[in-house]
Amino acid sequence: MKHFLLTLATASILAACGSSEKPPASRPAAADNSMVDNKPAATADPKGIGKFRDVPLTHPLDEGMVQKGKAVADLKCTSCHRLTEEKLVGPGWKGVTDRRTPEWIMNFITNVDEMLNKDPEAQAMLETCMVRMPNQNLSDEDARAVLEFLRKNDGKN
Repeated sequence: MKHFLLTLATASILAACGSSEKPPASRPAAADNSMVDNKPAATADPKGIGKFRDVPLTHPLDEGMVQKGKAVADLKCTSCHRLTEEKLVGPGWKGVTDRRTPEWIMNFITNVDEMLNKDPEAQAMLETCMVRMPNQNLSDEDARAVLEFLRKNDGKN
């Protein structure tokens, strides 16, 4: 019975985010201090919301950290995310380190609830996938390892 319920829940989540329909249109960009839908236009901080304001990156990649990040991702992330552009429950990870700053990624991983509640970019992802990412309670070290794994996935050296 437990397996049936898990399968049913997974199918429901996949139906919510994995359809071939176009995602809802984003709000129009507002210029300066203009209003959108009678609300002040939100400006996203490229570093996101959270304690990470400066994330030093390794050059070249730290392979030990990459392997640790892969292990963490395999355990906590890949049931909802793919390493390609494919959406599963959450968005695909390919190119994420080109689209987002390291600080934004770290803040999203470790401060997901506040990011989903306040960050316009995170809220736009939520509108597309319609499923809130659960807090995985990753340590800062594990989150940094996942970031290194994402950088490797995106072909960074």
